Amino acid sequence: MQNMLKDKIYVIYGNKPKEMIFDALSKLKIKNDIKRDALIGIKPNLVVAKPSASGATTSPELVEGTIEYLKSKGFNNILIMEGSWVGDKTSRAFEVCGYTKIAEKYHIPLIDLQKDKYRTCDANGMQINVCEKALEVDYLINMPVLKGHCQTKMTCALKNLKGCIPNSEKRRFHTMGLHKPIAYLNKVLRTDLIIVDGLIGDLNFEEGGNPVQMDRIILGFDPVLVDSYVANLMGYDENEIPYIKIAEGIGVGRCISSKEQVNELNENNNTKKIPYSREIEKLSKYVNEKDACSACYGSLIHALARLDEKGVLRKLKTKVFIGQGYKGEKGEGIGVGNCTRGFTQNVPGCPPTAKDILEVLEKNL
Repeated sequence: MQNMLKDKIYVIYGNKPKEMIFDALSKLKIKNDIKRDALIGIKPNLVVAKPSASGATTSPELVEGTIEYLKSKGFNNILIMEGSWVGDKTSRAFEVCGYTKIAEKYHIPLIDLQKDKYRTCDANGMQINVCEKALEVDYLINMPVLKGHCQTKMTCALKNLKGCIPNSEKRRFHTMGLHKPIAYLNKVLRTDLIIVDGLIGDLNFEEGGNPVQMDRIILGFDPVLVDSYVANLMGYDENEIPYIKIAEGIGVGRCISSKEQVNELNENNNTKKIPYSREIEKLSKYVNEKDACSACYGSLIHALARLDEKGVLRKLKTKVFIGQGYKGEKGEGIGVGNCTRGFTQNVPGCPPTAKDILEVLEKNL
């Protein structure tokens, strides 16, 4: 991959993942980066046997679109691999999440890494057991979900590779505190392409239940860069997620340093939000919404959730406004997004990140 592309992030907005990813991969000419006879491994996030609408697992349509792009360019040596968490069976996750049908439709093997042999690898002095099939892949496509995590605050590209280690090693990672081994695992398993499912991800829990519609797909080549950007999208600073900074420190990649590194492949196309859970309904009480699109609204929900985690959300007295219905209007309060630039305070962007929104909200506590 050319260095000029490696330090970039690409975002495409919408709610038709199959079409979106085919378009994005075509624009980035990913075919030029893959050797003709390469064994291509797709690693989704199927941590539990729940459909993607729960906010827990990678959209099967997104994976389908990726496969269709690869096959259209003559790549047929493709597999899908995953090892679900210790308390669930990967085979059940493949079935419930729609991957068994994908395998049948495209004649692609599903590799249950819970049943795979492993090799012990040296990662900067740390010994890590890694599933053999993951090590055999020539081109690794990492397809995580943009979502929260109860222990590490968020999970995305770096942590998704934890599905490529045996169950015994997953347990050991937890005894080691997760952050350091997650970072070091990425020295052994190098990701070639990252496709983040930012369509629907859970607000704060890796197993789903509070799904937030964000309506975007994020592509990149550096897992540290991608994860630091995603942290900002969710309202975190990368310093709040230790494994990101540890990974940067050992040379896995580099954190985002400029908004110019983010390239939007299309305009935010105003798909509507869908309220899902009691948690999100609770947060939405602080919002005055009029025809808001899901990408913008999702960023605001993540920002409000960060305030709630800090125990200060109730101190927010200033009204928050969001949505295209406020275009051209003026008023007192905080306007989120370009459509609300007429308000006394405004967080610009289409959409803005949760981190940018959070900075303004915290000034009004």
